[in-house]
Amino acid sequence: MTQPAVAFDPPPPDAASLAPTALLDSDHPDVIAFAREHAHGSDDRERAVALYYAVRDGFRYDPYRVDLSPEGMRASTVLKNGYGWCVPKAALLVAAARAVGIASRVGFADVRNHLSTERLRQTMKTDLFIWHGYADLWIDGHWFKATPAFNIELCRKFQLLPLDFDGRSDSIYHAFDAAGNRHMEYVHQRGAFDDVPLARLLDDFSRVYGSWARGGESALAQASFDEDVRREQR
Repeated sequence: MTQPAVAFDPPPPDAASLAPTALLDSDHPDVIAFAREHAHGSDDRERAVALYYAVRDGFRYDPYRVDLSPEGMRASTVLKNGYGWCVPKAALLVAAARAVGIASRVGFADVRNHLSTERLRQTMKTDLFIWHGYADLWIDGHWFKATPAFNIELCRKFQLLPLDFDGRSDSIYHAFDAAGNRHMEYVHQRGAFDDVPLARLLDDFSRVYGSWARGGESALAQASFDEDVRREQR
């Protein structure tokens, strides 16, 4: 859902929003190559938009393949795997933006997901997704939220309205899907960070999701998210 930018932005970026980190590894050769290949345009807005669509649609969204190790959460790992869930895909967009000189951060919010699969709901025991990740991009003097999680093929299968990004307004989840069913509800904004706060994320995941966050994800890892989506759409 495209939303107007807020009237009062946070402070402008500092050096940290351009620097590589352990998880936002914008200095990784594969991230640099990806950014240079896809960051087409004559200014930061056009380059950021091009990178957004390259990440959104170039990597399959898969919440069944969640690796909470530092290696599993790195931006470069999405490139290696060809898929990711919301946080690593946001990390890739942030890292790619930094690789071409666009100040960026990774942002987080808690969302209530009304359209997750039955298998995912049963595994997580809730429809509340904490620490949902998005990118926060500095363009023409403003921070803009960009959410590259759901690739276009998934949106078509799940009858979701795809999220577009024009570099002039925030791109956040739609409240309803294409059929008018409830989709995403933002319940808490956690803010933006210069790196993925993995220790905090792991602590909260363990508290909210229990055994799944402590390595009990085999029921998901052995299943197919795409197949579950297709089955539930019949």
